[in-house]
Formats: sequence, structure tokens, C-alpha cells
Amino acid sequence: MVRILAIADETSHSLSVQRIRSIAPDLVVSCGDLPFDYLDYVASAANVSLLYVPGNHDPELGPKAVPASPGYMYRGWVDPPGPLGGVNLDGRIATWKGLTFAGLGGSIRYRPGPNQYTERHMRMRVARVGARARWHAMTRRRGVDVLVTHSPPRGYGDLDDVAHRGFESFRGLIERLEPKMMMHGHVHPHGFEKPDRSLGSTRLVNVIPFKVIEVDP
Repeated sequence: MVRILAIADETSHSLSVQRIRSIAPDLVVSCGDLPFDYLDYVASAANVSLLYVPGNHDPELGPKAVPASPGYMYRGWVDPPGPLGGVNLDGRIATWKGLTFAGLGGSIRYRPGPNQYTERHMRMRVARVGARARWHAMTRRRGVDVLVTHSPPRGYGDLDDVAHRGFESFRGLIERLEPKMMMHGHVHPHGFEKPDRSLGSTRLVNVIPFKVIEVDP
């Protein structure tokens, strides 16, 4: 059993170093919209690896071109600063301690800014992740166990206002991949408990501000 400390959107004063160590997670997973120093703090206190996807309030984390300049011969791509030692799962597949994770960050586009997508754009991103997941299943003989996103699927824990609307394309991805669990943030509880939901055999969990979740590899 893999114990995951999942966090998103809101920092929590109750997550002291002592509390984190008493939870004793095997992995920290962030669903976005948290300060990078907070992610560093939680992962360092737990002394475990960090997987994360960006939220709509996070900076652009994609690779940026580095042009050659006088006295500087290198030309290539670099990743902008992110959480120290963390693995950006956005658009990627990763395996950790027997669990396979897929990630998709960002929210529905509701204003100018990074990590926001129209439904059409997200549908293309979903298709690419789905293709990578199928290739992983063929080559590693293992499907996706945990889907990590910032936003929920449309109609499953989202809201009707434009900024907090989920993605319709996530429903199809879940139906195709059939992960054991989907973790997301973006929709704040505002003091009310957000119940887990189910889509087929997949458990959908809003992890704001944090949840301790155990997943069987």
C-alpha cells in the first residue's frame, strides 16, 4: 500500500513538520496552485519525492528556448524554476513504487494567463496523454493507477461559474484509462466537506487543502 499526502490550492497551518512526519507518507502529490516554497517544505519535511501539476495561478512551467548569445555558445531548452526536486507530471506518465501516474494541469480558460485551456485545447492534451498511457500499457503491461489534475471533470465536483467549470474531456479519459483514483483541486471547499465521487470504477477526490490517501499498487 502506497500512502500519498495529496495537497492543493490552500496552505494548511495544521501541516506542521511533526504532523507530516506522523502521517509518514511515501509520496507527496500536488494538484496545483500552491507556492513552490510550500511544496518544498512539505516534501522536505516528509523526506519523500514530489509529483505535481500546475494550477491556473501557477507560472508557466513548460520548457523555454535559450538562444545563443555572444560569449555563451549553448543553445537549447531549459525548464523554468519549479519546486526543488519535484517532478512536473503535466502531460506525462510516471511510475513510482509500482504505481503509474498520469497528469494534466490547468483550468478552463476564463481570463488571459498561463495554464488555462479551452475545452478544445484540453481535448488535444487529453488525446496525447491517452496515447502515452496506451504506449505505457503496451510496453510496461500496466495501465494508469492515479490521474492527477488541477480541475475536476465536468459535472463531477465542479461549479457552474466559468472559472470553476470542469473539463468534459476528462470524463472520456477516465472512462478509457479506468484509473483507480483521480486527484484534483481547483474547487475550494470554503469550510464545507467535499465528498468523494465515482465515475465508473474510479474514485474522484478533491484534495484541498490536503488528504492522506492509500493506493494499492
